[in-house]
Amino acid sequence: MAKGKTTVFFCQNCGYESSKWLGQCPGCREWNTMVEEKVSGKNGGARGNATGRKDAEPVSLGEVDLSEKARMTTHMAELDRVLGGGIVPGSLTLVGGDPGIGKSTLLLQVCRHMAADGHKLLYISGEESLQQIKLRANRIGDFSENLLLLCETSLETVEQTIRKQMPAVAVIDSIQTMYHEEISSAPGSISQVRESTNVLMQLAKGLGVSIFIVGHVTKEGTVAGPRVLEHMVDTVLYFEGDRHASYRILRGVKNRFGSTNEIGVFEMKEEGLSEVKNASEFMLSGKPEGASGSVVSCSMEGTRPILLEIQALVCHSNFGIPRRQAIGMDFNRLNLLMAVLEKRLNLQMSDCDAYVNLAGGMRIVEPAIDLGVAMAVASSFKNRVIDDKTIVFGEIGLSGEVRGVSMAAQRVAEAAKLGFTTCILPKVNVGQIKPPAGMQVIGVGTVRDAIDLI
Repeated sequence: MAKGKTTVFFCQNCGYESSKWLGQCPGCREWNTMVEEKVSGKNGGARGNATGRKDAEPVSLGEVDLSEKARMTTHMAELDRVLGGGIVPGSLTLVGGDPGIGKSTLLLQVCRHMAADGHKLLYISGEESLQQIKLRANRIGDFSENLLLLCETSLETVEQTIRKQMPAVAVIDSIQTMYHEEISSAPGSISQVRESTNVLMQLAKGLGVSIFIVGHVTKEGTVAGPRVLEHMVDTVLYFEGDRHASYRILRGVKNRFGSTNEIGVFEMKEEGLSEVKNASEFMLSGKPEGASGSVVSCSMEGTRPILLEIQALVCHSNFGIPRRQAIGMDFNRLNLLMAVLEKRLNLQMSDCDAYVNLAGGMRIVEPAIDLGVAMAVASSFKNRVIDDKTIVFGEIGLSGEVRGVSMAAQRVAEAAKLGFTTCILPKVNVGQIKPPAGMQVIGVGTVRDAIDLI
């Protein structure tokens, strides 16, 4: 007797499967995340030798040939940096981001550059028609005949097309539109997304085809569907930034072939995404001169130092409870730093509103900007201007001490490249660097030493 369709419950957060509804997911311990879905009695995941490999014999580590894994360049230096040096053949990459931020535009530009190099590419869209893709392509530039387009949402048809065409790179836009006929749930559901990614992963590994899949994000900023989707792919890239702003930040969240903290900066123009070669100069453009509460600090994003402006505004409050707001940094971290200033420097700001903004829209979690935030707050509170050619970085402890940070030499070198003449940094880092010509390095041991300089 053939098995019929059964009902199972999936966790929307981690993909945990259960035969009955549970209030709390046993996998991720989240509440009210279980949803009901009907699945076919046929095991959609048991597809046999779907990868196309003719054998499954184990081999020794010494017999593995790395020459066939030479990376393919995208001719976009910022994207190659985030990917770890280029596209690895047979890799599966997930690109996520808010609607309209430029995911499809970026991948179409990658297809244009690689097609001009003679690579065969396949762009599969489940959301746009061929005419819509053509209109966007006309804005980007001329395309080679090596780029093939397909509008399809059936996973079986997509699989057959990839096997037949054998492209070097295939783009799936988007994974939420793909559906498998053996699964009864609607496209975009947990079962469909998980099965579609599993099939694409087997194709990538078995055929050596590099596959990019586009994923929509939820209001929390994560890719829609179970988090197991991120565990299945080789690389996870997130597009960040306001869709109404001109810049975009591509961040590598997971990368099996390179660093996980690299970022690429792009600017959205009429003809598509343009690379920003000097991200620090781009972030500091428009910085006011001679304004109190403005400090330049440095944060490390992977191996790249990025200079950014920290703005603070402290003013007396007319309300019983002063307001505190942080844009681009952790709100609780701001409260902690202001408590240190009140305790260690006797700066009475308990009756003041405080607003801190990281200009440029960057979101920084690195504690190396602590000293810059503290000096910006003190500068606004005392209405003292900090020299425009001064850069500040360092981590602050609860005792008011300034702790050392990593890669201090790279930060100082980046500041000197942009014309800064003074650097205030932790005293423990002074002996580790050789100051560039024209750069004065000042080491501070406590936050009081740093504030006394202004």
